[in-house]
Amino acid sequence: MILVVGATGLLGQEICRRLREHGVPVRALVRPTANPERLNSLREIGVELFGGDLKNIDSVSAACHDVHTVVNAASSVFSRQAGDSVESVDWGGSLSLVRFARVLGVDRFVYITVPHELHCDCELFKAKNDVIRELKYHAMPYTILSTNYFMEVWLSSTCEFDAMNRTVTIFGAGTAPVAWVSRSDVAEIAVRSLDSAAALNQDLNVGGPENLSPLEVVRIFEEVSGQRYSVTHIPESRLEADFRAAKDPSERAIAAFKLEYARGCPMDMSETLGRIPMELTSVRTYAGRLLASKTAAV
Repeated sequence: MILVVGATGLLGQEICRRLREHGVPVRALVRPTANPERLNSLREIGVELFGGDLKNIDSVSAACHDVHTVVNAASSVFSRQAGDSVESVDWGGSLSLVRFARVLGVDRFVYITVPHELHCDCELFKAKNDVIRELKYHAMPYTILSTNYFMEVWLSSTCEFDAMNRTVTIFGAGTAPVAWVSRSDVAEIAVRSLDSAAALNQDLNVGGPENLSPLEVVRIFEEVSGQRYSVTHIPESRLEADFRAAKDPSERAIAAFKLEYARGCPMDMSETLGRIPMELTSVRTYAGRLLASKTAAV
């Protein structure tokens, strides 16, 4: 049995779907207040729904029983419910999960986290690093996947990259490269890592096949669509001011992500692909799929 935490998130759902396609028994730690459609989607593919909450120590302990592998894809920043915070979910809840997994003899722990290249002084990044240290301290077999900026989030209308209306907001000058990665590739690497001896006790980068600046990304979308895009820049000085003015750790984390985007987050994927060989989704391929799906929906 594999326990997936964060299973109602878009990445967690994709991980569950791929595991079930391989016939792997999957348990998901879910809250009754989670999105009903996402709970039904998990139930329909045969995922065992285990009622609980990462913030509740008893439910975390109970969920880990009879589990040989844990995949933690949970985060409070982009999908919060009442009571969620960086401290309660990304730090306290995740640390408890590591400790109970160790005590109950879990064979492998896969932890999906942010890139090590992010250096802003914010609570989320510190919490993620604390969980990594805890994993290594307990000497439990692990795989750490440090994932870059998801195309499906940062190159979508969610983050003011409106491909359908050809309007884009770029954080910063737009010249610093980022290893944009597809969420589906992150899910696939997570699934493949579970049975990979080469991924055991490794801290692996998970990015896309190219390091591209946001302006280069816009040019690719223009080439694929055959149309020009209107681009607006938010100066780095404004992003720095937003980071300093953030009112809480979650708001500060989002501001930090934008600021780090402006400064760039390149990755070398050679080691990861040497250990987990697969073809990665390019920004050009993503753009083609996104624009085709938007056109079909009109």
